[in-house]
Amino acid sequence: MSAALTETAEAHLPVAARSVPPRSASPALVLRRRADFLRAASARRQGTAGFLLQARCRRPDEQAPADAIRIGFTCSKKLGNAVARNRAKRRLRALAREILPRSARPGWDYVLVGRPEATATRDFALLKADLLSALERVHAARMPQDSGAADPAPRRRGGR
Repeated sequence: MSAALTETAEAHLPVAARSVPPRSASPALVLRRRADFLRAASARRQGTAGFLLQARCRRPDEQAPADAIRIGFTCSKKLGNAVARNRAKRRLRALAREILPRSARPGWDYVLVGRPEATATRDFALLKADLLSALERVHAARMPQDSGAADPAPRRRGGR
């Protein structure tokens, strides 16, 4: 079969069925269980204009493959009706499919949370830049927190 004929034949296939070489050795798995989403929500977060990124490094004793990247997507009803939520999730999935295989770390779970009035309408190039910067910040070295006693007492708000 000629290359042109193969390209047109593959254009009608779903993305998963096309003969596209994998981008990374780490397979990306989709988070499905509520407990996985809750663990990611209690870990590192980075907000952007288009979405919120939650990320956590899995423990070695967890059942998921150690070298896999796991990704979850969530869009609440604050985003709008089902059509708006599904559009936002489709955009987040496309974003993750394009960026995470090259930029994510194996052994980590990521959750992309859609934002109202932003995820579905923001320019895709800006969403890509948002995800790259959020990944960079999430994976940046953490500064150790002082358990020191030199901190002054927190100020109260409210004028009492």
